[in-house]
Formats: sequence, C-alpha cells, structure tokens
Amino acid sequence: MFFMGITILFVLFLLVVASLVFLAKPKPIASEIVFNRPKIDINLEVLDSEQVKNLEPAVQMDLQFKYTAATKKGVKTSGIITAVSEEEAQKILQGMQLSGIVLEEAKMGRENPFTPY
Repeated sequence: MFFMGITILFVLFLLVVASLVFLAKPKPIASEIVFNRPKIDINLEVLDSEQVKNLEPAVQMDLQFKYTAATKKGVKTSGIITAVSEEEAQKILQGMQLSGIVLEEAKMGRENPFTPY
C-alpha cells in the first residue's frame, strides 16, 4: 500500500509537470520589437582619393626553376634560377649566354605536410 501510494503521487506529479511543459504556449512578443534597419552610408568618394590612386599592385611571387644548359664552350651546367615565369627564366639564362636550355619548375614543399621527416 505504501509503495502504491508513493507511485500514484509520483505519477500525478509527472502528469502535472508534463501538462505544464507541453501545454505551455510561447509568450507573445511586443510589436515594438521589430528589426530596425540601421542607417548606413557608404562613402565611395574614398576611391577617388590620392591614397587610393597611388597604390601599387602587389609584386608577383617568384618561382624556382631547375635548369640544364650548355655554355659557349660546350660545358654542361645545371642549377636553380628564380624568376616570375618560365619565359622570364629563359630570358635570364639566355642573357647569361647559355644555350640548349631545359627548364623544369622545382617542386616546392612536400605532397603531404603531415608526414614526419
């Protein structure tokens, strides 16, 4: 009887709590709380200022190229040259009076940076 009474009181308590939770409705929101769009003015006159007009473009990143070439005397040389593009590297090597130039872009870094050395 004692356990039956405790069980009945517990079930009644759960029913009251469940009815309060599941039958509760959300509180109505006051109509004054509405999204007010902030007033934002974008000043595009800044683009006409001297500071913006005097900006310089960013410098291109240099690439490294492995080369193999022959000197005027026919001696084969190889090495690494740094240039913006393959055409620029070709011009630099021709300016060093090398012929038979074979260029290959040097692979930088590792394929998987997370593997240990």
